[in-house]
Amino acid sequence: MTVFVFSVIMLLSIAIAFYSRRGKDVLNVEEYLVGGRSFSGFLLFFLAVGEIYSIGTMIGFPGGIYAKGPSYGIWFLGYILLAYPIGYFLAPLIWRVGKKYGSMTFPDMFRDHYSSRGLELIVTISALLFMIPWAQLQFEGLVVALSALGFNLSPIVAVAISGFLAFLYIYLSGVKAPALISVLKDILMFGAILVAGTAVFMKTDGVSNLFAMAKEQGASVTIGSSQALLFAMTTIFFQALAFYCTPAIAPVIFTGKSEATIKRTQRFMPLYMFMYPFLIATAYFSLVAVPNLDDPNHAFVATVMTLLPSWGIGLVAGGAALSGTLVLATYSLAVGGMVSRNLVKNVPESSQRRWVRIIVFLYLLVSMVLTLVSPSLMVSLINTASAGLGQFLPGLLAIFFFRKVTPIAIASGIIAGDLVVMGIYLAGITLNIHVGLLALILNVAVMVVVTKLTQNKKVINPVAFQPIEGNVVHDEQKFKNPPIAVE
Repeated sequence: MTVFVFSVIMLLSIAIAFYSRRGKDVLNVEEYLVGGRSFSGFLLFFLAVGEIYSIGTMIGFPGGIYAKGPSYGIWFLGYILLAYPIGYFLAPLIWRVGKKYGSMTFPDMFRDHYSSRGLELIVTISALLFMIPWAQLQFEGLVVALSALGFNLSPIVAVAISGFLAFLYIYLSGVKAPALISVLKDILMFGAILVAGTAVFMKTDGVSNLFAMAKEQGASVTIGSSQALLFAMTTIFFQALAFYCTPAIAPVIFTGKSEATIKRTQRFMPLYMFMYPFLIATAYFSLVAVPNLDDPNHAFVATVMTLLPSWGIGLVAGGAALSGTLVLATYSLAVGGMVSRNLVKNVPESSQRRWVRIIVFLYLLVSMVLTLVSPSLMVSLINTASAGLGQFLPGLLAIFFFRKVTPIAIASGIIAGDLVVMGIYLAGITLNIHVGLLALILNVAVMVVVTKLTQNKKVINPVAFQPIEGNVVHDEQKFKNPPIAVE
């Protein structure tokens, strides 16, 4: 039954991918990368949360609590909760930049706002550098989940199948296939987590009994040191600020059909936090039932294997496989777009779709090889990824709000921040605060100083104060004149 349920889910995802191509014999590059900027709030909601809640949610979150205790859970929950209100204000502005300039990738925004090829290259190279580990992380999670759930697939076969599916989704219709499949994925993932958590509560007769049993096993239910709390709090603060700087997020936002659509989506995204009490329950139950796991990442799976029937295991396997595969697809599409539009110069738009497919294939292939040959390399690099991607924040804020920041100042700040992140990591220095926050402070300082040194008479109006849609009025104008309709 497990294999049957899993196979049905994967075949259904392939059918949805083919359906996504319906009525479109030829897709232009805008439809391929950003869905023609036409996605409704419903579709955008599932695509956006698919970027947030991947296989790391099902595997990594319970595993982190199993291995490191509640401080890991506080970090994970805290930064996502704080990121949502920040995103409510930033995401519509990202969409506005995309609409104003026709941006389809993250570096497009910087290039078009500042008319700077140099800044475009710095942003592109930095983004690609820190995005390399993400695909490998999804492959690793898939191998862990499927092997622990009893699927007798070799790592080569598991990686090959997931890589093929990710490429197929993108090949058929670009971003639209992952968007439609995300609806199925989220229903399965949410359902699997609720079923597993409910089974735990029924088995232990409630939350209080569960935690009492965990304490008897020596599990921690409180944060044990002030250093751990300080690191958790600085990490929450930095990653919440940096969340919408991930280059794969911007193309997802560009798919929305209006700023109002983006805001509606942001309002409902916190509803997904309801799954976390159930995930926490599975982590603590595994501490009770299977206290000596060799791999903490098996915590959720160990609970599932202990409590659920075969159909439930198939449900979890399908949700996990789709979670990892869809993130692979959207990240590889973002990488393909950046290489074809920003790294390689003067690729005609008529050829960009073909270039994207080639780069997607190569990115997935390289990630598959690294997963099988050197898994520890990419897992180590993932520790620097969020810190590095967060260095785009000052540049984004400059596009939105500041008139006199120069492109060379933004590029200098990004380089300075990236050097701090990589330098501290390579030196093996351990800090009690998040390295990305230190790098961000230096980044801002460098940007301010270089702006003072390179200022000229040219002033670029920030996007937050420019009208884009018919119902958007220049902010300064609101206070000087009665409301008017802008054609």
